Amino acid sequence: MNEGVAARLKAVQALLPVVQQKTSLTSSLPKAQQKLSSEEASLTQALAFGVCRFYPRLNFWAEQLLQRPFKSQDLDVHLLLLIGLYQLQEERVADYAAIDTCVEASKHLKKPWASNLINACLRRFQREKVELTALAEGKELAATAHPPWLLKKIKKAYRQDWQAICAANNLQPPMTLRVNQRKISRAAYLQQLEEQGVEASITPFSPWGITLAQPTHPANLPNFAEGFFSVQDEAAQLVPLVIDLKNGHKVLDACCAPGGKTAHLAETADINLVALDIDAQRLNRVHENLERLQVKAEVKCADAGDTANWWDGELFDRILLDAPCSATGVIRRHPDIKLLRRETDIPKLAKLQLELLNKLWPLLKAGGKLLYATCSILPEENQHPLASFLHQTPDAKEVVIQADWGTKQRLGRQLFPQAEGQDGFFYCLLEKS
Repeated sequence: MNEGVAARLKAVQALLPVVQQKTSLTSSLPKAQQKLSSEEASLTQALAFGVCRFYPRLNFWAEQLLQRPFKSQDLDVHLLLLIGLYQLQEERVADYAAIDTCVEASKHLKKPWASNLINACLRRFQREKVELTALAEGKELAATAHPPWLLKKIKKAYRQDWQAICAANNLQPPMTLRVNQRKISRAAYLQQLEEQGVEASITPFSPWGITLAQPTHPANLPNFAEGFFSVQDEAAQLVPLVIDLKNGHKVLDACCAPGGKTAHLAETADINLVALDIDAQRLNRVHENLERLQVKAEVKCADAGDTANWWDGELFDRILLDAPCSATGVIRRHPDIKLLRRETDIPKLAKLQLELLNKLWPLLKAGGKLLYATCSILPEENQHPLASFLHQTPDAKEVVIQADWGTKQRLGRQLFPQAEGQDGFFYCLLEKS
């Protein structure tokens, strides 16, 4: 079996549980990539991500090409067809290679009829690509490649910007680093990259950020093991600019995994940092990050809202609540969100966000500050729970964030995904009077 065929079959294996809404690509992809060469693993990931990213559009094309939809037991054939359509859309390989390899892969599905069907559909798409592309552009869901419920919410919230947001969601994200200021300055690390022939530029808003012209494995970059940098999007690097840290502060990072912001707080000031997360497995990543970067935090596995089980009674100067959310601001990094997330998830998340605000607020000192953050672009998870919280909490007030990034909202500041820039992110700073 050649590499292209193996990669396509493994991409189908990774996509099956995602489309059936049983698990995420983060979980299914590593299992599918086992025993593959690095080239095969990379292609498997690219195909799986690509199909998720453009799933509504690819499905629309499949509907035009098929006389009748596939039965549920033939989802593997359906996904292989979408992989072929994705490759023909992207034009990164020759059409004949994309078609022939998909047809060859279909022969391994033990469904003799599949090869002829996939061959016929892909060749028809090749012939009618201009017409089918124009047809998709005329259908909003296919054109934007977003599920109906999410497109409706984005359009309602951002009447001027919804098209730009959807377009940015469908792009490959840049790879951005955060320099560990305890180890090296940004200018000095940029020099190291230049000496190694790595093209990079500084981020416009984060004073610690560097964006690479081409993504690469972190281990390929100088002094990764020594903790000189972390991989972190620029939007997530803005926490210390907003939260107003001082040496000696007692700080809580309430939902800390995988630990990027935890480590950044510890890099920024000499603080007494408590880092919590409910997921023991994800806390392994937090420990690894802290150890590699050589910074310290007291890490606890606990439900942040269940304060009786973890809090020692000493009030905090600062609290970072990076609240669980829909992650609709980071779809370009996790395109399976389009398949996994449901409209019914949003009210449940908003309820949890408000509960966490209510539970953590009593742990804050008078004059202390709580930074509420999400990687969501939906007002239902950002401004709405905050408005409810402020309405029922007399000693809480918003501190307006003065910044040259993002867009000021009724409450807080919203960043949108940018083609060459940061992810979608939301921040709101509250102070206890």
